[in-house]
Amino acid sequence: MAAGYFRARISQSQWVSRASGARDPLGRLKTRQESSARFTHALPGAPDGDYVVIQYDSSFEHKAAATETVTPMKDADGRWRVSGYYIK
Repeated sequence: MAAGYFRARISQSQWVSRASGARDPLGRLKTRQESSARFTHALPGAPDGDYVVIQYDSSFEHKAAATETVTPMKDADGRWRVSGYYIK
């Protein structure tokens, strides 16, 4: 269900491996609260397009405070699909 741009840059198995490597050590999600959402047409390292950068203040079993960023983009068919996920 990821955006075409995202799927073209990373295979499903690579994504599962990378996401698990980043997320599994944090343990179970305890809380997640949206902290911001902003529309943009340009992001570093990505083609121009329609994006929403959504940030969440999150707490995990092994990390009390983290920021998750989810970035949906409008795909060629006009549907919004996730094109990025980052955690700090």
